[in-house]
Amino acid sequence: MQEMGDLSQLKEEGNKHFQAGEIDQAIECYTKAIKVGQDKKQLAVIYRNRSACYLKKENYVNAASDASKAIDVDAADIKALFRRCQALEKLGKLDMAFKDVQRCATIEPKNKIFLETLRRLGGEIQAKLKTTFSTDSRVQNMFDILLDEEMEKDKKEKLCFGDYKKHLEDAGAERIFQNNGVHLLLNMIETGKTEMVLAAVRTLSGMCTGHKARAMAIVNMLGVDKMCSIMAVDNEEIALATCNLFQCINDSLTGGDKRDYGKEASLVLDAGKDLKAILLSLLEMVANKKVSGYGRDQALNLLSKNVPRKSKKEKDHSRTLFTIDHGLKKILKICGQVPELPDQLPMTENTQLIASILLNKLYDDLQCDPERDNFRDICDQYIKSKIDPNNMDKTLHAINTISGLLQGPFDVGNALIGHQGIMEMMVALCSSEREVDQMVTVEALIHSSTKMSRASFIITNGVSLLKDIYKKTKNERIKIRALVGLCKLGSAGGDDYSLRQFAEGSTEKLAKQCRKWLCNPQIDTKTRKWAIEGLAYLTNDADVKDDFVEDEMALKAMFELAKSNDKTILYAVACILVNCTNCYDKKEMIPELVELAKFSKQHVPEQHPKDKKDFIERRVKRLLKAGITSALAVMVKADNSILTDQTKEMLARVFLALADDPKDRGTIVAQGGGKALIPLALEGTDAGKTKASHALAKIAAISNPEIAFPGERVYEVVRPLVKLLSTDRDGIQNFEALKSLTNFAGFSEKLRVKIVKEQALPDIENYMFEEHDEIRQAATECMCNLVSSKEVQERYLQDGNDKLKLLVLLCGEDDHKLQIAAAGALAMLTAAQKKLCTKMTKVTTQWMEILQRLCLHENPKVQHRGLVIVLNMLNCDDDELPKKLIESEILEILTVIGKAQDNPKRQEPIDAARACLVKAMEMGLIKPFNSPS
Repeated sequence: MQEMGDLSQLKEEGNKHFQAGEIDQAIECYTKAIKVGQDKKQLAVIYRNRSACYLKKENYVNAASDASKAIDVDAADIKALFRRCQALEKLGKLDMAFKDVQRCATIEPKNKIFLETLRRLGGEIQAKLKTTFSTDSRVQNMFDILLDEEMEKDKKEKLCFGDYKKHLEDAGAERIFQNNGVHLLLNMIETGKTEMVLAAVRTLSGMCTGHKARAMAIVNMLGVDKMCSIMAVDNEEIALATCNLFQCINDSLTGGDKRDYGKEASLVLDAGKDLKAILLSLLEMVANKKVSGYGRDQALNLLSKNVPRKSKKEKDHSRTLFTIDHGLKKILKICGQVPELPDQLPMTENTQLIASILLNKLYDDLQCDPERDNFRDICDQYIKSKIDPNNMDKTLHAINTISGLLQGPFDVGNALIGHQGIMEMMVALCSSEREVDQMVTVEALIHSSTKMSRASFIITNGVSLLKDIYKKTKNERIKIRALVGLCKLGSAGGDDYSLRQFAEGSTEKLAKQCRKWLCNPQIDTKTRKWAIEGLAYLTNDADVKDDFVEDEMALKAMFELAKSNDKTILYAVACILVNCTNCYDKKEMIPELVELAKFSKQHVPEQHPKDKKDFIERRVKRLLKAGITSALAVMVKADNSILTDQTKEMLARVFLALADDPKDRGTIVAQGGGKALIPLALEGTDAGKTKASHALAKIAAISNPEIAFPGERVYEVVRPLVKLLSTDRDGIQNFEALKSLTNFAGFSEKLRVKIVKEQALPDIENYMFEEHDEIRQAATECMCNLVSSKEVQERYLQDGNDKLKLLVLLCGEDDHKLQIAAAGALAMLTAAQKKLCTKMTKVTTQWMEILQRLCLHENPKVQHRGLVIVLNMLNCDDDELPKKLIESEILEILTVIGKAQDNPKRQEPIDAARACLVKAMEMGLIKPFNSPS
């Protein structure tokens, strides 16, 4: 081989040796070439080649070092990047290797080797960390404590819960993740001990929140099946915590992560596969025998929350179509379960209702008739496959499935009941010997009579059937259900006094019977629940609701049931409460049209005498006394899948009716009504949110915010109150919102900042121009409490608006309360911002006249504020302004007030006037004079 030959020749020779597998000779040639080389670009290529040799020799330190020298010359040298990645991986520096291959994949996004390495390294990072890195000592410490068999439970809980919260608040989530934490958390889950599993699952939720890449890594490390098996255990807390973990993962994968991943986004973060795997696994859980009732509820809840579109404006509803194709039959299977029969799926009291609500959401999310037809066909085939005249249990399953559909997509269930043979089957089942056959059938009849206009089929067939069962059966459980069906069919007239289906008085008899059952603890809860269902219909009648609220035992029994774990009762309880408080929407009756209708012999709805205001007020007082607020506070906490938007709206209406009398608001706050209203004001129907916000405003206007809404909750109340300021809302809502914001603004600077941040100022300023006296006064009082905030003062300092002029002119109005508020705001503004003293004299020529009227006012509060404004003007930076004041009649006014005798009723204005005179003397504007002895 020639001595120190030229560079390219040495490079060529090195390449030949490399291809022949003679690695040592190749390294020798490249090393000589590096010694003689000058050109940076050529040298970079040789370093890159020598790096490949070192990789072959498994000398990874040198391989990485040479690749780095090549990358220093050209940062986009893809071969050098990939070689360094391979070397770093072998050296255990996985995170650095991962970054290199990410850069490769960004440069060549379609290169399969890069993409495969990227995926593999993502998974390996954790595995390798176990052996390579020593675990962060604090994280290790936490796990050691958790896995210590000997330590007492309460000490362990204190240590671990305090610790994992701390970890997830700072950069701890990343620290746990980087230090083999997921593996250790899995060990905790494997112990099977409730407190361990909960701590681990909640920690994982924190790690997945708002971090897409980490969430994906955790899904792949845990495996979706493993997560489902944790959620499937028969423990309500664990099922709920795991459901929350799934939700955190879903949110992060579908856009809850706001990080900027730059060019790498498309590589790192294609989450479609994971989301599909999760959806399929949840559908698998729905009808799986090994899943507990709690786990099943949470699987259904996750589907309900994440499958249908949040808004109809979104075009893509493919998740719904996929769920119907792969899971509709499984959801129908849940609806068809009859707990009284052997060999059924484990369920809670709420499972079947959650399934019905999910069916309704899926059906509602469909966009066209062919899709709806497909949904109906699947249901139809499912029911047909179950009806078997020789197998009563299977047939019962079919009837119960129809019941589930009637509580969900009603039209689908209603069409099925009308099908050939179904009604005959129901008639046959009604006369069966078995209690369970009768019960399931009667319940199906009840559900089928939900929508009166569409229930004509049932009215013709059902009433006689139900009356028959009611008279003949000796079984209380069946009797109650038959009665509810009759109540339901009999209440078609709503609260119209003149449309009575039943003979006069029979509704009261039925209601009395329902109350008796409700108060009987010997009867099982499920059956007592039906008594509440019956009352939900019967309380449309004013006599019935008046009797019901007088029966304190029945009220308390209902509230106890409302607080129980069985949440399927919520809607019926909400109906009763809406009826008793008359807070449903009432049709306005125009007298002329009523006369016209009577003249033409048309039906005119009549109001019952017991639906008049004084009766309603008495009923509200009775409900409050029986403890309605604490029952509502528990009902509001129910899971969203059962607490539907419609139920929330009803609860909001009830709260608004309860808060009507200011004297009752303290009771509502004391029983937790303030904080219970917050979720109702933040989510639900528009009408529901508005009613709840209005109730919040009534409470917030006269309560100490810290007591009514403890902790951070008080800040959540501001937004719903600000929304009530919208011009779409009616005057009383605007007024009460202003009153409540005034109370908040006077409470703390933090609340003032929150009010400003929620964009309330423009609305408040608009209402200061309002013609309605009380609204104008409320807005001015609110502004008076807000002006101590820097941001509000800035708005008054800005030019080009009439804000300051308006305040000055409002001081000149005749209404004392309005003057107190306007002059108070002006006094605070001129004290905080001296520039405003001068600006005030320029916004209107009437300023001097208005100021003099304030200083001469008979009301000491108004007078005091006027004199403080004068004092602020004397203290301002404008030399001319104090002179102008002292040369005017103001001096005479100050002298008269200042020389007056001390008087406790008017002491504040007297002291303020004396302070003005002292300041004027200090400035040399007036000569000293003797103050009164």
